[in-house]
Amino acid sequence: MRRKSVLFTIGKLGKRTFTTREISTMSGKSPSATTQALNNLAREGVVVKIYRGVWTRESDEAISPFAVIPHLFSGHRVYVSFISALHLYGIIEQIPQVTTLASTAHAHRIDTKIGVFQAYHITPSFFMGFGWYKGKGDFLIAEPEKAFVDCLYLSAHKGKRFGHFPELHFPASFSFKRAIAWANKIHSRTARTHALKMIETYKISMQSP
Repeated sequence: MRRKSVLFTIGKLGKRTFTTREISTMSGKSPSATTQALNNLAREGVVVKIYRGVWTRESDEAISPFAVIPHLFSGHRVYVSFISALHLYGIIEQIPQVTTLASTAHAHRIDTKIGVFQAYHITPSFFMGFGWYKGKGDFLIAEPEKAFVDCLYLSAHKGKRFGHFPELHFPASFSFKRAIAWANKIHSRTARTHALKMIETYKISMQSP
């Protein structure tokens, strides 16, 4: 695949982040020829390989890790939740070192050039309560209350993940009533009881002088 052809295809695609498959499909060239052409552009500093089959155009502007999530987990539906979501909502000030996501697939971790992504398993019956970031973003994110309850859901299971939080700052818009409603949707009685107990603990702490 010629340099001019792949550059034209990247420009026509109109996205900063893209996959080998997208370029191959749009150009009509084989995946191997497309990969070779992209590797050549990477050596020239025109594009950067983020992860296997995922690329971004070089730019002075840093790329958001959240923008590549759909490409990294194209085979599974995922949404940003847990600590990462709570940080985006301003409930946790500390910047997470890992981007945390909920998935119906097995828990797995992906290390890339722009960050580390950790997907945690959520039972399909509890895989809900999310939407596009700010209604128009490139990635799906849990509602604030659901992200909080997702943490409590995992903390009740083996491994006790998210058993302890950094300091939490619940905004006035955060609804503990809604959090309780989400907790009541947890199928596991043990996890549901744990989540409800923790919500009540945090609710009381918020009401303390």
